[in-house]
Amino acid sequence: MTKTARSPRASGRVIPLRRGATLEMVRLACPDSAQTLRISESFGLAVLDSDGIRELHERLVIETADALKDGLSERAMEIHLQRIVGAYVGSAHGAGQFYSRAVTEAREATAKLANDPRDEDLDGPVGFDSQAQRKREFAADMGLQAHALRMAAEGAVAAYEQVIGEAWKPFERQAEHAGETVTKKAAAAQIAAFE
Repeated sequence: MTKTARSPRASGRVIPLRRGATLEMVRLACPDSAQTLRISESFGLAVLDSDGIRELHERLVIETADALKDGLSERAMEIHLQRIVGAYVGSAHGAGQFYSRAVTEAREATAKLANDPRDEDLDGPVGFDSQAQRKREFAADMGLQAHALRMAAEGAVAAYEQVIGEAWKPFERQAEHAGETVTKKAAAAQIAAFE
């Protein structure tokens, strides 16, 4: 009987990583300055000061780090700023995803209005907007919000790089398995010892 060669490493489970949002993901989900300007002009909304929002948040994070520098070690500062910037990026990414869904709903409602004369898509009574118009206006508002949060995130990421000296990356941690108790983990480790 021939034995198959086994790797000296024990075969274990691959534990997936929980990935955080990246600035690239934010840029894909949130409108840029040019698109935001078109939205503002088309819907009669305020024109955002994109550069001002970015610069303010960059300065805010830098000043925060400066105020904390005597109380935190380099590693503690890195961890703290990593979390702060991660919150900005995560918030912007969530807003971008919400904006994308709002645009999809607005497009669908507008397409239904153009293709199929149904009562729910007709203009409302005088002084009231149609459902499709309300969805378009809501999507426009969400676009401005997503863009503002994108600019805040970009400023925070730029500040992180200035303070820490390296590009910001989202923290990746191993996904926790819900319902997996210490007893189950211990049993799995013990069984793995037999392999």
